[in-house]
Amino acid sequence: MNWGAKVIRLTLYHNKEMIPSFNPEALSGFAGFIKTPKKIVITTHYKPDGDALGSSLGLKQYLESLGHQVKVVSPSEFPSFLAWMKGSREVIDFIRNPVQAKQAFAEAELVCCLDFNDPKRVEGMADVLMSSPAPKMLLDHHLDPKPFCDFMFSDSGIASTCELVYHLVNALGGSELLNQDAGECLYAGIMTDTGSFRFRSVTPETHRVVAALMEKGVRNDFVHEKIYDTFSESRLRFLGNSLLNHMVVLKEFNTVYFVATKEDMEHFKHESGDLEGIVNYGLSILGVKMAVLFSEREKIVKISFRSKGDFSVQSFAEKNFEGGGHKNASGGKSYLSLKDTVTKFVALLPQYKDQLSS
Repeated sequence: MNWGAKVIRLTLYHNKEMIPSFNPEALSGFAGFIKTPKKIVITTHYKPDGDALGSSLGLKQYLESLGHQVKVVSPSEFPSFLAWMKGSREVIDFIRNPVQAKQAFAEAELVCCLDFNDPKRVEGMADVLMSSPAPKMLLDHHLDPKPFCDFMFSDSGIASTCELVYHLVNALGGSELLNQDAGECLYAGIMTDTGSFRFRSVTPETHRVVAALMEKGVRNDFVHEKIYDTFSESRLRFLGNSLLNHMVVLKEFNTVYFVATKEDMEHFKHESGDLEGIVNYGLSILGVKMAVLFSEREKIVKISFRSKGDFSVQSFAEKNFEGGGHKNASGGKSYLSLKDTVTKFVALLPQYKDQLSS
């Protein structure tokens, strides 16, 4: 089956509450396609965060309740503080189990791409994903999705992909099939991608979705504890070192940046997810409009951008560092050394001084 490379944007809302209205024809076609049991692969972006893994596992449990055989394939490992989610132990890590991952894609009758807008976001797994003969469905909330799927639901106005999963399942008439376990996966993604509900992307509808999940038995204190109160001692010391020794404040540009060197990550026994949230500390400083984290990897420097107000780090990252994402939260990369990457970044700031000062 080929739906054609057609992007269905969820841009219709009711009562200005940001409730997505799915294209009736597209929704009906998708509902008909999943009416009979199929082999389905769900995948997400490299280094999955709470929204990526939560949406994947939440959708997995819903599709399994319909009788489908569902496998979640991740392009890489995910943070240990997400390992409590139901189904996480069955996630196939492409880097650790490439043969199993490739077999899953080869046998799939449908591939669901969650929480990413471009095949490049799965990095080394891109060729495997795109060579799968199965129809592909995208469900995502990032800006400017590339038309790489047969069937695409994309809305950058929704706070998280987990929220979109809830709306899709509800639109398919299956919200009663979302149990507490699936709900906690979705709640985790909504909570983490909204910065515990403090970002501008949060709407009244976001809270209504959360309320509906809590009515299914979701324990908000349990999810918060599992994600935010399970730090290792070395992770906390790494955070302290970053704040004390590797935070630079550029008052002239209302900007803060951090660097995470390979040496420090090795010294503090860095694990996947240990850098999560460090960049946000920069925005807590009065007057700061942009915060950036540069993390040194083997052949690349990964960059996390965050901003307040109208300054678009999405545009900044896309133009200067091969990145993108959301207006106030984006990522990028550099093939220069860590030192040269930081030098390039600082040299760019005078061009944006007016925007960062307004």
